[in-house]
Amino acid sequence: MSSNKDFIIQFEGLKNGKHHFQYQITNKFFEDLTYSIIQGGNVNVDFQLNKKDTMLIGDIEMSGSIQKPCDRCTDLMEIPIQITHQIIYKFGADESGDENLIVLPISAFTIDISKPLYEILTVSIPGRAVHDEENCNEEMLDLLDKYVDSSENEVAENDSDIDPRWAALKKLN
Repeated sequence: MSSNKDFIIQFEGLKNGKHHFQYQITNKFFEDLTYSIIQGGNVNVDFQLNKKDTMLIGDIEMSGSIQKPCDRCTDLMEIPIQITHQIIYKFGADESGDENLIVLPISAFTIDISKPLYEILTVSIPGRAVHDEENCNEEMLDLLDKYVDSSENEVAENDSDIDPRWAALKKLN
């Protein structure tokens, strides 16, 4: 993911304490992401950075909507977003296995929050995101019905070739 300059925070000159940043994520944010499942969106981000001597704590609140293809008809759909998340930045050389902990080199003086924001948005997408059936693309639904029905018929024809022991197991469903 390429770094977006608008999402880089220079913390070196900040005093210890809380600092508030606001961002707007738009379609431009997702354009540079080649393999993103998110096609666009409009998300307001409130980022509160609590600077301490040995670490930084980032509290993130995101609200708005993102666009991704419907898992059924592939037309774009809006998914509402309401997220609260916390990220802790600490200084050191060891890698962290915790997704909420980011280890910064001791010489760092900036943080780029674009990658964590994208990852949080991606993880917030439901496992199966589909339109209501009345909002789905009718042409695509007709094609799905056509091919799903024919593939079920092919499976039924091949059932006669199955070992009877396996056929008995199918009855358990």
